[in-house]
Amino acid sequence: MPQQLRPLDPASSPRAMLGAELRYHRERLGMSQGELGRPLFVSGAFIGMLEAGIRRMQPEFAVKFDEIFDTGEYFFRNCEALKKSKYPNHFAEAAEAEATAVVIKEYAPLLIPGLLQTKAYAKAVFRAHNPTATEEEIDEMVAARLQRAELLAHATQPTVWVVLDEAALRRVVGGSAVMAEALRHIINLMRRHRIIMQVLPFGAGAHAAMDGALKLMEFDDAPRLVYLDGLASGQLLDDPAAVRRYVLTYDLLGASALSPEASLALMESVAEDYAHEDQKS
Repeated sequence: MPQQLRPLDPASSPRAMLGAELRYHRERLGMSQGELGRPLFVSGAFIGMLEAGIRRMQPEFAVKFDEIFDTGEYFFRNCEALKKSKYPNHFAEAAEAEATAVVIKEYAPLLIPGLLQTKAYAKAVFRAHNPTATEEEIDEMVAARLQRAELLAHATQPTVWVVLDEAALRRVVGGSAVMAEALRHIINLMRRHRIIMQVLPFGAGAHAAMDGALKLMEFDDAPRLVYLDGLASGQLLDDPAAVRRYVLTYDLLGASALSPEASLALMESVAEDYAHEDQKS
């Protein structure tokens, strides 16, 4: 006997609404998530993430859903409409998942993570990546990044835990004043107990994530996801074996990093050095 259907929430995001419709039609036919995933060669857990609005529905899946549920082009048309995003294609789905995560763990080897960037720091990063872009284009990129950071406005959720490589503290992005402001912003978040931050010092030597950046995301009712960030590229993973490997990688990074208290002291010292350099200039 099918489960009792949960009413659709008209206030949900379009992606969540599409996921709710997917669940409605699946349960209407009495199918399990695994049974629906089988002809698409995906797991039942992946179907669950689509239904929860955590994963983005791809056009090829939408076409198959329309065939299975005899819904004309309903899923395909809505899927196409949801493809528009203010984020780059390689990051759009990860950004959408991040917004629903209850725990975010990130290792940042070269830059302050986007969630923690100030406006001036983000602008300097985007200008370096896009040297010929107009000011309007840069401002749009910065606005999208700052909008992501609004999830930190909640007093306690999501839990955000960052391991920041010392290289990100030492690389001067935008000048000394910008760096002083950027680090003080993180220090404020740490002192308010809004984030957990550890610095991975140069003295730690070789470590478990020397190949690049890493983000882990955990959800209330869905499996964990891993996002691997590269140069104008990214990969979102949900394979349980791969996720377990990257969870171990993050644990090893935390074991090699300074304690949150020692990290705070180091960041305060570096921020003060930047402030003094700015006063001299």
